[in-house]
Amino acid sequence: MPRISGHDVLSEVKNDPDLQSIPAVVLTASDTDGDVLASYTRHANAFVTKPLGLHPFETAVQQISRLFTHTSGAHLRGSERYARLQATL
Repeated sequence: MPRISGHDVLSEVKNDPDLQSIPAVVLTASDTDGDVLASYTRHANAFVTKPLGLHPFETAVQQISRLFTHTSGAHLRGSERYARLQATL
């Protein structure tokens, strides 16, 4: 993005009390460990890489649905969320 990074947008959304409960899926061309961890540290709910296939996107939506339906996933933070999502794969 030309003026602000996706991580910065994610941080602003997740730090806004009116928006922070909205699930956030990071869609990116980068799949480095650093980018994945940076996304989950900023409270992303799922991470999907491009090119976007239907199965990875469906999996991300299912993960978010399970976390918000069956647990208090909205309250998980950073690497704890990352570990929880990895356990569901």
